[in-house]
Amino acid sequence: MSQLSPEELERYARHVVLPEIGGAGQQKLKRARVLVLGAGGLGAPVLQYLAAAGVGTLGIVDDDHVALSNLQRQIIHDSASLGMPKVDSARAAIARLNPHVAVEAHRLRLEADNARPLVARYDVAVDGSDNFATRYALADACAAERRPLVTAAVGRFDGSLTVLKPYETDARGAPLPAYRDLFPEAPPPGLVPSCAQAGIVGALTGVMGALQAMEVIKLITGIGEPLIGRLLLYDALAARFETVRYRARQAG
Repeated sequence: MSQLSPEELERYARHVVLPEIGGAGQQKLKRARVLVLGAGGLGAPVLQYLAAAGVGTLGIVDDDHVALSNLQRQIIHDSASLGMPKVDSARAAIARLNPHVAVEAHRLRLEADNARPLVARYDVAVDGSDNFATRYALADACAAERRPLVTAAVGRFDGSLTVLKPYETDARGAPLPAYRDLFPEAPPPGLVPSCAQAGIVGALTGVMGALQAMEVIKLITGIGEPLIGRLLLYDALAARFETVRYRARQAG
């Protein structure tokens, strides 16, 4: 089932010639099932790059509709999609981009009571949400279901990114960190303004979403060093990347 057709071999030729990916890696991408939470600023480039890369099945979770103010950054949607459910708009865009990719649309709000059964159906999850309650729900579900999570967040001109596998241990046998090791508690309501309140540069979400897609590709194909235990920080105004290491907190 994961064999590549002649058309797929041509489509993914630039992957196949890479020794680190090759035909075997491309077949892994074709077999993979990736859940993307949010078809917004981060989810848009994630979905586009993973679809272009040949990830076989993409699950999209979003309960919102396309609005005119979304189009400045949510580039998977266009003016003709205004008013459509984002999952339907994104599915149509992916079909135009790569007909070999199956899309499973989940038009719902991910919450603690529905996250685990949804996450269990996929191999990797990507967090493109915009609020802490949803981030905690997804992170807890991924930890419980033993699924890697690629999570990012953006501000006005800055972003952060990390990869979580808290169900595994490092070379010394210590548990790998979880989302709650980074953020033990959500900030008080109103402390972190939404992008509607504070504003955001659209291209910033493209940078961070592309980085998320790259981490997913690394996880699926088994290449490189994922951002596990490392928080990547991006300052767009200074054009500067920094990496901060973090560990699991000691119990008790």
